[in-house]
Amino acid sequence: MQLTKAEEQVMQILWDMKEGLVKDIREKFEDPKPARNTISTVVRVLEKKGFVDHKAYSNIHIYYPLVSKNEYSKSQLFGLMEGYFNNSFPAMASFFAKEKDLSIKELDELLDDTRKELKRNKKKK
Repeated sequence: MQLTKAEEQVMQILWDMKEGLVKDIREKFEDPKPARNTISTVVRVLEKKGFVDHKAYSNIHIYYPLVSKNEYSKSQLFGLMEGYFNNSFPAMASFFAKEKDLSIKELDELLDDTRKELKRNKKKK
């Protein structure tokens, strides 16, 4: 499920904070800060979508993410790959390499980093 820009901004803050009150989330925004009611509404929408939950202490609600930043990033990246690159990672990687005008050296470094990461992941399993 994709988030709106406002929802994603709130989630970025919650991922960094780990948990917080609406006022704490609002404080992390740059000026001019959105209204408290706006943040509260966005948080409740995120809760309905299953991205956030809360702990209630009397009338105080402490919100925390249910979906990790890594999980969300992964789903968005795979959705992008599926929707725009025919589910082809090489096509997506090639697109970004061209758009960022990567040099051969940068591409070689990327390939080396990828090989190292794959080896580390195999050792973990």
